[in-house]
Amino acid sequence: MISVLFAVLTALSNGSASVLQRRAALDVPDREAMRLSLIGHLLRQKVWLAGIALVIVAAVCQAVALATGPIAVVQPIFVIELPATLLLAGFVMRVRVPRPVWLGAAAVTAGLALGMASAAPGGGSETVHGAAWVPALALTGLFEAALIAGARVTRGNSRAALLGLAAACGYALTAALMKDAMARLSDGDGVVVLFESWQLYATAAAGVGALFLLQNALQAGTLVAVQPCLTLGDALISVLYGVTLFGEELRTGWWLLPELLALVLITAGCVELARSPLAAGNAASPSRARRVD
Repeated sequence: MISVLFAVLTALSNGSASVLQRRAALDVPDREAMRLSLIGHLLRQKVWLAGIALVIVAAVCQAVALATGPIAVVQPIFVIELPATLLLAGFVMRVRVPRPVWLGAAAVTAGLALGMASAAPGGGSETVHGAAWVPALALTGLFEAALIAGARVTRGNSRAALLGLAAACGYALTAALMKDAMARLSDGDGVVVLFESWQLYATAAAGVGALFLLQNALQAGTLVAVQPCLTLGDALISVLYGVTLFGEELRTGWWLLPELLALVLITAGCVELARSPLAAGNAASPSRARRVD
């Protein structure tokens, strides 16, 4: 299935980008939080630029995935981005992957498989009909405003978690807008209609906003605080967009029990993985690496 393949490629690129951006954000002074000067500081760091290059690769892969499959199928696959990236980092750096990383990867993978099998997402339309975007954008704006307001009056990991969730909401909105925009390519005047659609430019704006929020989240606290909110928030909010905007369907009833179990497994796995030395960027020697707490 093309959409699944490109969703996996997106997850690999995004996961690698998150770790690189986290390493770059460690050197940013606290006084630059929530300011445009934060981006100026990061632009001078090669490791951050490498992360942005991977973000661009991920965007292309995500566009292909969303153009060929339901958003409720594509977006949840992105929960594998962190385990896949850490396992790959251990292989490339030729270091022994710690046991907790393997356990975390197993938990996330099992949770994803259980969740997808239980929810069985599918169906729906390729585009958003009528004025459904109006209430969706209004509610998203209110939710984002509440999260950012909460983040501005907190510090440390609490701020990181709130901004991580805000970034996740932004990325989920970006995916929904991108799917709606990419559907225009199936029209007779595909490319022309695509560049005439407001969704394309809204996708770019939402993506830039989400990226800005993510940089601030990574600067505010640890990856342990950011990654679970980012990973689960993106998946769950994307599914919500898929159901409400595109009419995609999920199993309910008693299927909610295994779906909740899947969320628990994914959350536990993400927390354990985010605490690993590989995620902290200190993988030269796992036995000597600093833990991210």
